[in-house]
Amino acid sequence: MSTDASVGTLFETLKDKLGLEWVGSRLGESRLIKISASDHGRTAMVGHLNLIHPNRVQVLGATEIQYLDRLSENLRRDLINQLFDGMTDLIVIGDGQSIPADIRQRTEATLTPVLTSRQPTPQLVSYLQHYLSSLIAEKITLHGVFMEIFSLGLLITGDPSVGKSELALELVARGHRLVADDAPVFYKTAPDVLNGRCPEMLRDCLEVRGLGILNVRAMFGDSAIKQNRNLRLILRLVPMTEEQMHQIDRLHGATSTRTILGVDIPEITLPVAPGRNLAVLAEAAARNHTLLLKGFDAARLFIERQARFMEHDQS
Repeated sequence: MSTDASVGTLFETLKDKLGLEWVGSRLGESRLIKISASDHGRTAMVGHLNLIHPNRVQVLGATEIQYLDRLSENLRRDLINQLFDGMTDLIVIGDGQSIPADIRQRTEATLTPVLTSRQPTPQLVSYLQHYLSSLIAEKITLHGVFMEIFSLGLLITGDPSVGKSELALELVARGHRLVADDAPVFYKTAPDVLNGRCPEMLRDCLEVRGLGILNVRAMFGDSAIKQNRNLRLILRLVPMTEEQMHQIDRLHGATSTRTILGVDIPEITLPVAPGRNLAVLAEAAARNHTLLLKGFDAARLFIERQARFMEHDQS
Protein backbone atom coordinates (compact mmCIF):
# COMPACT_ATOMS: atom_id res chain seq x y z
CA MET A 1 0.00 0.00 0.00
CA SER A 2 1.38 3.42 -0.94
CA THR A 3 0.20 6.91 -0.19
CA ASP A 4 1.27 10.32 -1.45
CA ALA A 5 1.16 13.51 0.59
CA SER A 6 1.82 17.02 -0.63
CA VAL A 7 4.37 19.26 1.04
CA GLY A 8 1.73 21.98 1.25
CA THR A 9 -0.59 19.74 3.28
CA LEU A 10 2.27 18.74 5.59
CA PHE A 11 3.12 22.41 6.13
CA GLU A 12 -0.45 23.43 6.96
CA THR A 13 -0.83 20.52 9.37
CA LEU A 14 2.41 21.00 11.31
CA LYS A 15 3.28 24.68 10.88
CA ASP A 16 1.95 25.81 14.27
CA LYS A 17 3.22 22.82 16.24
CA LEU A 18 6.72 22.95 14.76
CA GLY A 19 6.97 26.65 13.88
CA LEU A 20 7.61 25.85 10.22
CA GLU A 21 8.38 28.62 7.73
CA TRP A 22 8.83 28.53 3.98
CA VAL A 23 12.13 29.42 2.35
CA GLY A 24 11.48 31.52 -0.72
CA SER A 25 8.11 31.82 -2.45
CA ARG A 26 6.69 28.44 -1.40
CA LEU A 27 8.55 26.62 -4.16
CA GLY A 28 7.38 23.06 -4.67
CA GLU A 29 4.27 23.40 -2.50
CA SER A 30 2.46 20.80 -4.61
CA ARG A 31 5.41 18.38 -4.52
CA LEU A 32 4.30 14.92 -3.39
CA ILE A 33 6.26 13.05 -0.75
CA LYS A 34 6.37 9.53 -2.14
CA ILE A 35 5.97 7.19 0.81
CA SER A 36 5.26 3.48 0.85
CA ALA A 37 4.52 1.03 3.63
CA SER A 38 6.45 -1.69 1.76
CA ASP A 39 9.47 0.38 0.71
CA HIS A 40 12.50 -1.17 2.37
CA GLY A 41 14.88 -0.35 -0.45
CA ARG A 42 16.84 2.73 -1.34
CA THR A 43 14.82 5.36 0.45
CA ALA A 44 13.31 5.98 3.88
CA MET A 45 10.59 8.45 4.78
CA VAL A 46 12.28 10.97 7.05
CA GLY A 47 15.49 11.34 9.04
CA HIS A 48 18.64 13.34 9.58
CA LEU A 49 20.77 13.96 6.50
CA ASN A 50 21.57 10.58 4.97
CA LEU A 51 22.90 10.05 1.47
CA ILE A 52 23.71 6.34 1.73
CA HIS A 53 20.07 5.45 2.38
CA PRO A 54 18.51 8.78 1.39
CA ASN A 55 15.36 10.02 3.09
CA ARG A 56 12.41 11.45 1.21
CA VAL A 57 12.45 14.21 3.84
CA GLN A 58 16.00 15.24 4.72
CA VAL A 59 16.40 17.05 8.03
CA LEU A 60 19.45 19.27 8.56
CA GLY A 61 20.41 20.88 11.85
CA ALA A 62 23.44 22.52 13.42
CA THR A 63 25.47 19.29 13.28
CA GLU A 64 24.79 18.73 9.59
CA ILE A 65 25.49 22.36 8.65
CA GLN A 66 28.79 22.28 10.56
CA TYR A 67 29.71 19.05 8.79
CA LEU A 68 29.09 20.68 5.41
CA ASP A 69 31.20 23.69 6.39
CA ARG A 70 34.16 21.41 7.21
CA LEU A 71 34.15 19.75 3.78
CA SER A 72 36.42 20.79 0.95
CA GLU A 73 34.78 22.61 -1.92
CA ASN A 74 34.76 19.54 -4.18
CA LEU A 75 33.39 17.18 -1.50
CA ARG A 76 30.72 19.68 -0.54
CA ARG A 77 29.66 20.07 -4.18
CA ASP A 78 29.46 16.28 -4.60
CA LEU A 79 27.37 15.92 -1.44
CA ILE A 80 24.95 18.63 -2.50
CA ASN A 81 24.67 17.03 -5.95
CA GLN A 82 23.66 13.80 -4.23
CA LEU A 83 21.15 15.66 -2.06
CA PHE A 84 19.42 16.96 -5.17
CA ASP A 85 19.63 13.83 -7.32
CA GLY A 86 15.85 13.46 -7.42
CA MET A 87 15.36 11.27 -4.33
CA THR A 88 14.69 14.20 -1.97
CA ASP A 89 11.11 15.52 -1.85
CA LEU A 90 11.54 17.99 1.02
CA ILE A 91 14.35 19.55 3.03
CA VAL A 92 13.73 20.76 6.59
CA ILE A 93 16.36 22.86 8.34
CA GLY A 94 16.03 22.94 12.12
CA ASP A 95 17.85 24.29 15.17
CA GLY A 96 17.17 27.83 13.90
CA GLN A 97 19.89 27.46 11.25
CA SER A 98 19.97 29.59 8.13
CA ILE A 99 19.86 27.85 4.78
CA PRO A 100 23.34 27.77 3.17
CA ALA A 101 23.63 29.80 -0.02
CA ASP A 102 24.55 26.84 -2.25
CA ILE A 103 21.63 24.77 -0.99
CA ARG A 104 19.26 27.70 -1.50
CA GLN A 105 20.50 28.06 -5.07
CA ARG A 106 19.93 24.39 -5.84
CA THR A 107 16.46 24.35 -4.27
CA GLU A 108 15.39 27.23 -6.49
CA ALA A 109 16.86 25.56 -9.57
CA THR A 110 15.20 22.19 -8.86
CA LEU A 111 11.98 23.55 -7.27
CA THR A 112 12.72 21.45 -4.17
CA PRO A 113 10.70 22.78 -1.21
CA VAL A 114 12.59 23.86 1.90
CA LEU A 115 11.13 24.56 5.35
CA THR A 116 12.89 26.00 8.38
CA SER A 117 12.17 25.75 12.08
CA ARG A 118 13.74 26.78 15.36
CA GLN A 119 12.82 23.41 16.88
CA PRO A 120 15.57 20.85 17.64
CA THR A 121 16.03 18.39 14.81
CA PRO A 122 15.23 15.25 16.90
CA GLN A 123 11.81 16.75 17.62
CA LEU A 124 11.31 17.60 13.95
CA VAL A 125 12.20 14.05 12.89
CA SER A 126 9.86 12.57 15.50
CA TYR A 127 6.84 14.66 14.47
CA LEU A 128 7.48 14.23 10.75
CA GLN A 129 7.86 10.46 11.11
CA HIS A 130 4.61 10.25 13.07
CA TYR A 131 2.77 12.39 10.50
CA LEU A 132 3.97 10.42 7.48
CA SER A 133 3.55 7.03 9.20
CA SER A 134 -0.08 7.81 9.97
CA LEU A 135 -0.73 8.39 6.25
CA ILE A 136 0.31 4.86 5.31
CA ALA A 137 -0.95 3.03 8.39
CA GLU A 138 -3.76 0.51 7.96
CA LYS A 139 -6.97 2.03 9.28
CA ILE A 140 -10.57 1.11 9.93
CA THR A 141 -13.68 3.01 11.02
CA LEU A 142 -15.78 1.32 13.70
CA HIS A 143 -19.23 2.14 15.02
CA GLY A 144 -19.25 3.13 18.67
CA VAL A 145 -18.03 5.69 21.19
CA PHE A 146 -14.32 5.76 21.96
CA MET A 147 -13.44 6.94 25.46
CA GLU A 148 -10.47 7.32 27.76
CA ILE A 149 -11.39 5.86 31.15
CA PHE A 150 -8.70 5.91 33.85
CA SER A 151 -6.10 6.40 31.07
CA LEU A 152 -7.40 3.27 29.27
CA GLY A 153 -8.68 3.45 25.69
CA LEU A 154 -12.15 1.85 25.75
CA LEU A 155 -14.54 1.46 22.81
CA ILE A 156 -18.26 1.27 23.67
CA THR A 157 -20.16 -0.68 21.02
CA GLY A 158 -23.65 -2.11 20.61
CA ASP A 159 -26.78 -1.92 18.52
CA PRO A 160 -28.39 1.47 17.78
CA SER A 161 -30.37 2.97 20.68
CA VAL A 162 -28.79 0.61 23.21
CA GLY A 163 -27.45 3.56 25.23
CA LYS A 164 -23.86 4.07 24.07
CA SER A 165 -23.99 7.87 23.89
CA GLU A 166 -25.91 8.16 27.17
CA LEU A 167 -23.26 6.06 28.87
CA ALA A 168 -20.51 8.16 27.29
CA LEU A 169 -22.18 11.37 28.49
CA GLU A 170 -22.37 10.07 32.06
CA LEU A 171 -18.74 9.00 31.93
CA VAL A 172 -17.68 12.44 30.72
CA ALA A 173 -19.71 13.98 33.58
CA ARG A 174 -17.76 11.71 35.96
CA GLY A 175 -14.44 13.12 34.74
CA HIS A 176 -13.49 10.78 31.89
CA ARG A 177 -12.63 11.92 28.36
CA LEU A 178 -14.23 11.56 24.95
CA VAL A 179 -12.08 10.68 21.95
CA ALA A 180 -14.71 10.12 19.26
CA ASP A 181 -18.43 9.47 18.96
CA ASP A 182 -20.18 7.33 16.35
CA ALA A 183 -17.29 6.69 13.93
CA PRO A 184 -13.83 6.58 15.54
CA VAL A 185 -10.99 5.77 13.15
CA PHE A 186 -8.35 3.28 14.29
CA TYR A 187 -4.84 3.22 12.82
CA LYS A 188 -2.48 0.27 13.13
CA THR A 189 0.61 2.13 14.36
CA ALA A 190 2.51 -1.00 15.46
CA PRO A 191 2.08 -4.77 15.03
CA ASP A 192 0.02 -4.94 18.24
CA VAL A 193 -1.24 -1.36 18.62
CA LEU A 194 -4.40 0.34 17.33
CA ASN A 195 -4.55 4.09 17.87
CA GLY A 196 -8.03 5.63 17.79
CA ARG A 197 -8.78 9.18 16.68
CA CYS A 198 -11.76 11.32 15.82
CA PRO A 199 -12.64 12.40 12.26
CA GLU A 200 -12.39 16.17 11.84
CA MET A 201 -16.11 16.45 11.08
CA LEU A 202 -17.11 14.87 14.42
CA ARG A 203 -14.49 16.45 16.67
CA ASP A 204 -15.77 17.43 20.17
CA CYS A 205 -19.31 16.28 19.32
CA LEU A 206 -21.55 13.71 21.00
CA GLU A 207 -25.04 12.84 19.78
CA VAL A 208 -27.53 11.98 22.52
CA ARG A 209 -31.05 11.00 21.52
CA GLY A 210 -33.52 13.60 22.73
CA LEU A 211 -30.81 16.25 23.21
CA GLY A 212 -29.30 16.26 19.73
CA ILE A 213 -25.68 17.18 19.09
CA LEU A 214 -23.71 18.26 22.17
CA ASN A 215 -20.32 19.98 22.08
CA VAL A 216 -18.47 18.23 24.88
CA ARG A 217 -15.53 20.66 24.86
CA ALA A 218 -17.83 23.68 25.24
CA MET A 219 -19.91 22.01 27.97
CA PHE A 220 -17.20 20.37 30.06
CA GLY A 221 -13.97 22.09 29.04
CA ASP A 222 -10.81 21.05 27.20
CA SER A 223 -10.02 18.38 29.79
CA ALA A 224 -13.08 16.39 28.66
CA ILE A 225 -11.55 15.74 25.23
CA LYS A 226 -8.68 13.43 24.30
CA GLN A 227 -7.20 13.71 20.82
CA ASN A 228 -6.22 10.03 20.50
CA ARG A 229 -5.70 6.93 22.59
CA ASN A 230 -4.59 3.35 22.01
CA LEU A 231 -7.46 0.86 22.00
CA ARG A 232 -7.10 -1.60 24.87
CA LEU A 233 -10.63 -2.81 25.62
CA ILE A 234 -14.04 -3.12 23.93
CA LEU A 235 -17.25 -2.90 25.94
CA ARG A 236 -20.22 -4.31 24.02
CA LEU A 237 -23.63 -3.33 25.36
CA VAL A 238 -26.29 -6.02 24.87
CA PRO A 239 -29.89 -5.92 26.19
CA MET A 240 -30.51 -9.13 28.13
CA THR A 241 -33.32 -10.78 30.00
CA GLU A 242 -32.80 -12.03 33.52
CA GLU A 243 -32.64 -15.59 32.20
CA GLN A 244 -29.89 -14.67 29.73
CA MET A 245 -27.91 -12.90 32.46
CA HIS A 246 -27.97 -16.06 34.61
CA GLN A 247 -26.22 -17.94 31.80
CA ILE A 248 -23.10 -15.72 31.99
CA ASP A 249 -19.96 -17.19 33.58
CA ARG A 250 -20.04 -15.76 37.11
CA LEU A 251 -16.30 -16.09 37.63
CA HIS A 252 -14.87 -14.63 34.43
CA GLY A 253 -17.84 -12.72 33.05
CA ALA A 254 -18.74 -12.55 29.36
CA THR A 255 -15.27 -12.06 27.96
CA SER A 256 -13.93 -12.80 24.49
CA THR A 257 -11.42 -11.47 21.97
CA ARG A 258 -12.09 -9.41 18.86
CA THR A 259 -9.52 -9.21 16.09
CA ILE A 260 -9.22 -5.82 14.35
CA LEU A 261 -6.63 -5.30 11.61
CA GLY A 262 -4.82 -8.37 12.92
CA VAL A 263 -4.68 -7.07 16.51
CA ASP A 264 -6.47 -9.02 19.25
CA ILE A 265 -8.50 -6.74 21.53
CA PRO A 266 -10.26 -8.06 24.67
CA GLU A 267 -14.03 -7.61 24.54
CA ILE A 268 -16.50 -7.66 27.43
CA THR A 269 -20.21 -8.16 26.81
CA LEU A 270 -22.01 -5.99 29.34
CA PRO A 271 -25.71 -6.79 29.91
CA VAL A 272 -28.08 -3.84 29.67
CA ALA A 273 -31.08 -4.17 31.98
CA PRO A 274 -33.20 -1.91 34.18
CA GLY A 275 -31.48 -0.86 37.39
CA ARG A 276 -27.90 -1.52 36.25
CA ASN A 277 -25.51 1.43 36.63
CA LEU A 278 -23.58 1.16 33.36
CA ALA A 279 -21.17 3.99 34.17
CA VAL A 280 -19.99 2.29 37.36
CA LEU A 281 -19.74 -1.03 35.51
CA ALA A 282 -17.70 0.57 32.71
CA GLU A 283 -15.33 2.11 35.26
CA ALA A 284 -15.01 -1.25 37.01
CA ALA A 285 -14.28 -2.96 33.69
CA ALA A 286 -11.52 -0.45 32.93
CA ARG A 287 -9.98 -0.77 36.40
CA ASN A 288 -10.13 -4.58 36.31
CA HIS A 289 -8.55 -4.72 32.86
CA THR A 290 -5.72 -2.49 34.07
CA LEU A 291 -5.15 -4.93 36.93
CA LEU A 292 -5.12 -7.83 34.46
CA LEU A 293 -2.45 -6.05 32.42
CA LYS A 294 -0.38 -5.85 35.61
CA GLY A 295 -0.82 -9.57 36.26
CA PHE A 296 -3.56 -9.37 38.92
CA ASP A 297 -6.38 -11.80 38.06
CA ALA A 298 -9.18 -11.66 40.63
CA ALA A 299 -10.94 -14.77 39.27
CA ARG A 300 -7.77 -16.85 39.37
CA LEU A 301 -6.98 -15.72 42.92
CA PHE A 302 -10.53 -16.59 44.00
CA ILE A 303 -10.23 -20.07 42.47
CA GLU A 304 -6.89 -20.63 44.22
CA ARG A 305 -8.36 -19.44 47.52
CA GLN A 306 -11.33 -21.78 47.13
CA ALA A 307 -8.98 -24.69 46.41
CA ARG A 308 -7.00 -23.96 49.58
CA PHE A 309 -10.18 -23.87 51.67
CA MET A 310 -11.31 -27.19 50.19
CA GLU A 311 -7.95 -28.79 50.94
CA HIS A 312 -8.12 -27.45 54.51
CA ASP A 313 -11.61 -28.85 55.02
CA GLN A 314 -10.58 -32.27 53.68
CA SER A 315 -7.57 -32.40 56.00
